[in-house]
Amino acid sequence: MPDPAPGVRRVDVAIVGAGQAGLAAAYHLRREGLVPGRDVVLLDASPAPGGAWSRMWDSLHLFSPAGYSSLPGWLMPPDPRAAAGGAPSRQHVVDYLTAYEERYDLRVERPARVHRLRSDGDRMVLHGPATPVSARAVVSATGTWDQPFWPAYPGASGFRGTQLHAAAYRTPEPFTGRRVVVVGGGNSAAQILAEISTVAAGTTWVTPRPPRFLPDDVDGRVLFETATARVRAARDGQPHEGVGGLGDIVVVPSVREARARGAMAARPMFVRLAPGGVVWEDGSTHRCDAIVWCTGFRPALRHLTGLKVRERDGTIRVGGPSGTRSCREPRLFLVGYGDWTGPASATLIGVGRPARDTAREVVDLLGS
Repeated sequence: MPDPAPGVRRVDVAIVGAGQAGLAAAYHLRREGLVPGRDVVLLDASPAPGGAWSRMWDSLHLFSPAGYSSLPGWLMPPDPRAAAGGAPSRQHVVDYLTAYEERYDLRVERPARVHRLRSDGDRMVLHGPATPVSARAVVSATGTWDQPFWPAYPGASGFRGTQLHAAAYRTPEPFTGRRVVVVGGGNSAAQILAEISTVAAGTTWVTPRPPRFLPDDVDGRVLFETATARVRAARDGQPHEGVGGLGDIVVVPSVREARARGAMAARPMFVRLAPGGVVWEDGSTHRCDAIVWCTGFRPALRHLTGLKVRERDGTIRVGGPSGTRSCREPRLFLVGYGDWTGPASATLIGVGRPARDTAREVVDLLGS
C-alpha cells in the first residue's frame, strides 16, 4: 500500500482513550516490545489524566483496598488519607493513574478527541487530532462516562425543577433544603442518595425493582471473583450461584449510615413527571424540587459509526483469542466496556487480563 497522504501520522497501533482500559492496553503493548510515541499512539480526549475518575463525584471511594484495585504491573499504593486498609478515594485513583502513565512513559497525547475512524486499505485512519493518524490496528477504550443514559418519561420536558444525571453530580450542597428524588437501583444511586439525604429537606428513592444490598462484608474483591466465575460458567454452559453481580449495592460506610437512619427505603418507579413533581401509576403524586437520574451509561462508541461494525441490535460482536476483536472489522479491538469485552473489564482490577490478551492478539496481527 502507498504511504498515507502528507500530514497523516503513521503508527502500528492507535489507542483511543487513556483511562484505566487504555493505560492497561498501552502497558501490555509496551511489554510486547512496541514503543509508546513511536509504534503506539495513545489519544485521550480529556485535558488531564485520570479518565472518568477525574469527573466523578468528590466523595466517591472504591469498594476495595488499594492492593485489590490495581492496574497491571504496579500495585496501587495505599491512600494516605484513608483509614488503615481502607478504600481509596476518587482523587487517589486519579493520582495513581497519573503516576501510572508517567511510570511507564506511555506518552499520552491530550486533548486529542477522535471523532471518526475510516478504513484505508490495510490500515485505519483516525480523524480528530490535529494530525490524522493512520494505524494498522486500533484499540477503542473510551469507556461509558461520556454517554450517560437518560430514560424517556412523559412530562419530563415540563418539569419545573432541576434534573441532573449522575455524570454531572459533584457534591450535595446544591440540594441543601430541597426535596430530591433519586432514580436508580445501583451503587451510584445508593451512594448519592446517602450523601444528599444529609442536607436535603427530604429525599425519595425510586428504583425499577427492589434494591438488593449485598452482605456488609462483601467488597470489590468478592465481586470481581464472583463476576469472573459467573462469566466463565456462562461461557462453559454451566450454572453458577453466588452473590449478586457488579450491579448490586455494596454497603459502603455512607450507605450503611444512611440505612441506619432510615434513608434507604425505596419506592417503585413513577410513570410520568408533572411540572411540580412525579406521578405514580395509581395517580398519587410527590412534589419535588430536583431529580437526580442515576440511570447508568452506554458505551461511548460514536467514533466508530462510520465503520458499520454494529449488529442490528446495536451491539458490537467481538471474538478472537482475546474476546475483544471486532468480528466485522478485524483491525479493531474494544477493551474495558463491561463483561462483553472481558469479565469485569470495566473495573481497575478486571481490565488487566483482557488488555493483556488484546495486546498479544494485536502483536500477532501486526506480525501477519
